[in-house]
Amino acid sequence: MGPQNLPLQVLKLRERIARACSIAGRSAQSVTLLAAAKGHPPEQLAAAADCGLSDFGASYLQEGLADIAALRERPLRWHFIGQVQSNKTRAIAAAFSWVHAVDRLKIAERLSAQRPAPLPPLNVCLEVNIAGEASKGGVAPQATAALAAAVARLPRIALRGLMCIPPEESQVARQRHWFARLRALLEQLNAAGARLDTLSMGMSGDFEAAILEGATIVRIGTALFGPRV
Repeated sequence: MGPQNLPLQVLKLRERIARACSIAGRSAQSVTLLAAAKGHPPEQLAAAADCGLSDFGASYLQEGLADIAALRERPLRWHFIGQVQSNKTRAIAAAFSWVHAVDRLKIAERLSAQRPAPLPPLNVCLEVNIAGEASKGGVAPQATAALAAAVARLPRIALRGLMCIPPEESQVARQRHWFARLRALLEQLNAAGARLDTLSMGMSGDFEAAILEGATIVRIGTALFGPRV
């Protein structure tokens, strides 16, 4: 999909987000459209920024660093949305504003220690393996509270919420089932004293169901940019 098509795609996505928010009794402004940049050229990302998008996500560090450098003149927020490897935490801590897939205390400790002092605290979401899938990362739901408590105590880190990548489902009711479980987990943590405000859940194929269950950030790639080349 070329940059010339992006204004229409952004408009369509915003309309779909607004419609889902209306059904859920929420403001459309309560949901951030995060453009998942994975594999798309910088000119497409620049065109998306020209359409008013300000939040961009990278799944791979080197791609993300290249995109950040290419668009450094623009006031964008960059989110690292891929799996975080220990040997890449220093670069991630220095270059990104958000990290969405922290699932181990060791990773959070490294991000905290390596976040440059002049920068504001790094916003972090804990990735939860909401369906217990062996093929995916994430902390087990029953272990989330202990990890959240430990991460919340770290300096240079702002624990903001939870993230998940649920099983691919074709039925909206099934999509909502998994997202509802993540929302319930966040509510349990907040009832116990956490102050979490972010549910990073929903992608191109299920973001409307995620919004109905309280998503505050939806990570959209294919529905925005088209398939990765």
